[in-house]
Amino acid sequence: MLVTMGTIIAYIVIGLIGGAIAKAILPGKQGGGILKTMLLGIGGALLGGFLGGLLLNVSYSNIFSLRGLIFSVLGALLILFLYGLFEKRRA
Repeated sequence: MLVTMGTIIAYIVIGLIGGAIAKAILPGKQGGGILKTMLLGIGGALLGGFLGGLLLNVSYSNIFSLRGLIFSVLGALLILFLYGLFEKRRA
C-alpha cells in the first residue's frame, strides 16, 4: 500500500470535516477548542481509515468518498469518547 502526499492531505481535509461532525454528534465538556477538534478529526480519519481497511477492505485512495467520511467520523467519535473517559478519570 503506497501512501502519497495527496493521500495524507486528503486525510487531513476529511479529518477536519470528520472531527467537526463528531464534535457535533458527541458534544460534551472535553475541553479544547478548534485546534483540539482538528487534531481529533485528523486522528479519527487515520484511525477510521486503518480500521476500514482492516475490517472492510476500504482502500486508502477512497478517502474522498461517503464511506471514507463515515469511517473518519466513526474514528473521531471513538477518539472523542476515549478522550472524554480519560478526562473524567483525570479530574
